[in-house]
Amino acid sequence: MKILDWYILKRYLLTFLMMLLLFVPIGITVDLAEKVGKMLENNVPLSEAVFYYLNFTVYFANLLFPLFLFLSVIWFTSKLANNTEIVAFLSSGVSFSRFLRPYLIGATIVASFAMFLGMYLAPIASQGFNEFKFKYLKKGKSVQQTRDVYQQINDNDYIYVSNFIPSTSTGMHFTYEHFEGNELKYKIFADNIRYIEKDSAYRLTNYLKRSFENGVETIETDKRKLMSFPFELEDLTPVEYAAETKSYGELLDFIAAEKRRGSPNIGRYEVVKLKKWSLPVSIFILTIIAVAVSSIKRRGGMGVNLAFGIAIAMIYVFFDKVFGVMAEQSDFSAVVAVWFPNVIFGILAVYLLQNAKR
Repeated sequence: MKILDWYILKRYLLTFLMMLLLFVPIGITVDLAEKVGKMLENNVPLSEAVFYYLNFTVYFANLLFPLFLFLSVIWFTSKLANNTEIVAFLSSGVSFSRFLRPYLIGATIVASFAMFLGMYLAPIASQGFNEFKFKYLKKGKSVQQTRDVYQQINDNDYIYVSNFIPSTSTGMHFTYEHFEGNELKYKIFADNIRYIEKDSAYRLTNYLKRSFENGVETIETDKRKLMSFPFELEDLTPVEYAAETKSYGELLDFIAAEKRRGSPNIGRYEVVKLKKWSLPVSIFILTIIAVAVSSIKRRGGMGVNLAFGIAIAMIYVFFDKVFGVMAEQSDFSAVVAVWFPNVIFGILAVYLLQNAKR
C-alpha cells in the first residue's frame, strides 16, 4: 500500500474513532440528565447503572454507526480539500477512483466490525439495556402481549388464553386444540393454566377435554389436572425487544419458530434481521457520498459540507425510521422497508460520484 493509501486510511479510522469518542459521551450525558430523577426515585444500585451505560454505549454506537462514520468522512475529507491536498493528489496523476480506494478499504474494515457488533455484541448489550429500562425506568409497562394470546404451537396444535400474567406464568381461560389434517381430534378447556416448576408440568384448573373419534364425542373433566404441553407460556408471548437480544443464528431459529406459531410480530423481527446486513452496506454507500460531497473545495468552506452532510444524514434516518415502522406495524414488506433507503442513497452515491469525477 502506498503512502497516499496509508495517509487517508489512517485519517479515516482515527477521525471515525474520535467521532465515536465525542458523541457517545454526549449521548450518555443527555440520557443521564433525562433519567437521573427516575434512577434516584427507584434506588437504582450504582453497579447496575454502570452496566446499563456500558450496554448503552454499545447499543447507541451500533444504532448510529453509519452516521458517525458519514460525518467523520465529511469532516476530514473537507479538511483535505480546504488544504488543497486533494487537488495535489489528483494533479499528480492519481485518478479519482484510485483516490477513493483507501476510503473503501477503511469502509471494509469498519463494515466488518459493524457486522460483528450487530451479529454478536449488540444483542448482548440490547438485552441488558432493555431489561434495565423496563425494570427501573418503565415500571408497570408491559413488554409482552398479555391479552387475547392466540398462537400456533406446531402444525397440529393451537393455544389461546384470554389474559396472560408473565410474573406467575399463568394464563386465564385456556384453550388447547389438536388437529390431524383438517380434523379436530380433541379440545381442552380450563379456567386457568399455570406452570409448576417442581413438577415440570402445567396445572389446569376446572379441566375439561372434549375428544372426537369417528363422530363420537367423549368428555373428560377434573377439578385440577397436571399435564405436559410442547410449549412454555413465556415463549408464546416473547418480550417486544426479543429479536434484538439474539445473535444471528438464534434470531433465525426464533423467527422460524414465531412463523410457525403465527406471531403477529414477524415484520418487527424481520426488520431486526435484515438490518444486520443492511447496516454494513450503508457504510460503503455513505462513505462514497461523503467523499463525493466533501472532496471539492467550496467557497463556504467546511461548514457548507458539514451542513449538507447533516441534511443527508437526517433524511437517511427519516427514511430508515419511517419504513421500519411501516414494516413493524403493517403488512408492508420488511425487505423493501430495510433496503429502500440504501437503494435510494446508493443511486445518489453513484450520481454524486460521477459528478465528483468530472
